[in-house]
Amino acid sequence: MGKYFGTDGFRGEANVGLTAKHAFKIGRFLGWYFNQNRKSDVEDHARIVIGKDTRRSSYMLEYALAAGITSSGADAYLLHVTTTPSVAYITKADGFDCGIMISASHNPFYDNGIKLINDQGEKMEDETIAKVEDFLDGRAGIPPYATRGDIGRTVDYVSGRNRYMGYLISLGRFSFKGKKIALDCANGSAWNIAPAVFNALGAKTYLLNTEPDGTNINLNAGSTHIEGLQKFVVENGLDIGFAYDGDADRCLCVDEKGEVVDGDKILYIYARYLQDRGKLENSEVVATVMSNLGLFKALDELGIGYAKTAVGDKNVYDYMAAHHNHIGGEQSGHIIFSKYASTGDGILTSLKIMEVVLAKGKPLSELAAPVKIYPQVLENVRVTDKNLVMNAPLVKQAVERAEAELAGNGRMLVRCSGTEPLVRVMAEASDLETCRRCIKIVTDVIDSCGFRVE
Repeated sequence: MGKYFGTDGFRGEANVGLTAKHAFKIGRFLGWYFNQNRKSDVEDHARIVIGKDTRRSSYMLEYALAAGITSSGADAYLLHVTTTPSVAYITKADGFDCGIMISASHNPFYDNGIKLINDQGEKMEDETIAKVEDFLDGRAGIPPYATRGDIGRTVDYVSGRNRYMGYLISLGRFSFKGKKIALDCANGSAWNIAPAVFNALGAKTYLLNTEPDGTNINLNAGSTHIEGLQKFVVENGLDIGFAYDGDADRCLCVDEKGEVVDGDKILYIYARYLQDRGKLENSEVVATVMSNLGLFKALDELGIGYAKTAVGDKNVYDYMAAHHNHIGGEQSGHIIFSKYASTGDGILTSLKIMEVVLAKGKPLSELAAPVKIYPQVLENVRVTDKNLVMNAPLVKQAVERAEAELAGNGRMLVRCSGTEPLVRVMAEASDLETCRRCIKIVTDVIDSCGFRVE
């Protein structure tokens, strides 16, 4: 990770940690850089496509990025409010040199972020991001401003977003007619795209959190506050519910009984579906170290192999690309279907789950039942220096004591957040009390060392 860009882009409080000036400079560098390295010899200007979520500050950052890009002589194409996976799809499908998504994902509205996407619709290479950071810190030369006919232009490109919606609709193998489906769009990027796709496929949609006002994105809504959707599905007698996060690159499900079907269960359901159709071949399911032991035990029962990567959908995708895997993702709902997308896509995930439900003719609760989830407790500890905590001998010793307490019937995982000054302490065991006891062993030491920030 660099100084500005973490595992999921440059993220911070708008106009505090991430300012309009940062956005202008990022745009200015990218416009110049891709003009020197543009894909097409036919185009006079590099072409960079930009999407944004519904945060109030997204508009400010969008225009600052566009100003920087055009001032360096590249063209900025604006998708307007759209999802992260749509930017990845359009960047590759329409031959753009680079894609940019303005979003802080599941964070509150006052945060924002800038995610960079390469011409293949994948997260930008570290080498290029390092060059951007060098420019931000004044360690690189100053790109010249374009003049006269070399100045770039800004292009309204809502047609690209519509084409992405058409692509999603084309992936629907079955009609959704007769199905009552709840969609919780978190007042974010999916607020008009997801209902349009599900309505086009014939579903009777019931909508939550589809009235963004710039400040209510993720507010008691979406995949990070799924309890509202659980209640809504049961009260309205619906067949299924789907909850997205702010930029709709993740999805969690709620079955007809109101129970959550998380990313681990989604991985199991779709892997089994592929296996039943002879489509899984010898491909592993790619999960992360945060995935529940219940997932791995259920996959063992089916004879399906799996790999565990570090946390982060980029790590999952990199492994999948290197090993030609079909399905991978995270417990949080970042699911990658490599045949159809190069990144996690919440709306695509919900479509693929609907495909399994309809193909099997079974309710979601029955499809998810074989995965018996072990109790898991996660405590996020805000600290002064997360790297100092991870390297502290006393903390390491505390983790060892907690692991000994589990006696092989669970596990401990302590890791840094990729985007925030947090250390995440996770315990997994046969009961919640054991989880809490083991977490306390570690967090007490973090506190006694003075690492915690209240």
